[in-house]
Amino acid sequence: MIQESPCTPTSHPEPIRWSSTAGPNRSRNGSRTTRSRELPAGSRGSVTVAADTLDVGRMERLLALAWDSGAQPVVALTKVDLATEAVFEQVAVLAPGASVVEVCAPDRSGLSELRTLLHGTVVFVGASGAGKSTLVNALCGRDIQATAPVRQADGKGRHTTTDREMFPLGGGVTLIDTPGLRGVGMWDAGAGIASAFPEIDELVRYCRFADCAHETEPGCAVRAAVDRGDLDARRVESHRKLRRENEWIAARSDARLRHERTREIKVMSRAIRAYYRDR
Repeated sequence: MIQESPCTPTSHPEPIRWSSTAGPNRSRNGSRTTRSRELPAGSRGSVTVAADTLDVGRMERLLALAWDSGAQPVVALTKVDLATEAVFEQVAVLAPGASVVEVCAPDRSGLSELRTLLHGTVVFVGASGAGKSTLVNALCGRDIQATAPVRQADGKGRHTTTDREMFPLGGGVTLIDTPGLRGVGMWDAGAGIASAFPEIDELVRYCRFADCAHETEPGCAVRAAVDRGDLDARRVESHRKLRRENEWIAARSDARLRHERTREIKVMSRAIRAYYRDR
């Protein structure tokens, strides 16, 4: 059992460290990836997505995994003192239902606001060099985690953090710092994808076909909203991509689901052909 105490210069609890280099969390080429099964601790707290640049696809993927874990997502826009463009409004649109805060660890701006948003077990996720460990240090009040500047050649992180580590912060909050992620994959994250795209999930129920792919199917409420200009086509494409990936991974691990998916595709194809034949 871990006794919680503040991470201050006068109170130095030993971090809990465990390896993250084995098991299904590594891709074939060895680059670090994560899936929703790797965020179990967030189910009783929050997942903080740290980002120093706006990568729309990565942001939506991480938010989908955060929602699927049962946690409350918080987006921390780091290094705002170095930002070349304001992205707060763009991220707020990408993250409906999530809290978004701009922070700068060196001058501690935004840290108080971020701290009020954290509760329970808090998992920090994001690309290498996004500033996760720097945020942990700032919140703990001392340099408890090693950090390194990004590479000058390409601006990418150096993967200074190699293991997942847990830091009791006090007030019922425990921080978990994680290694930087190069890839983010879906894994049984259907509920999280729906939560990350609530405007699309709301329209899906009005589609003619229950398993509508929102492409060329007749009676698609999602495509109709795009045509009216009420829905962002890029968001629809991102939603479709994540959903397909999630279904593909699920089908690979479940022979029954694979058979059911094949049957559904055949039924839909026959229905579409019949629709156009009888017009």
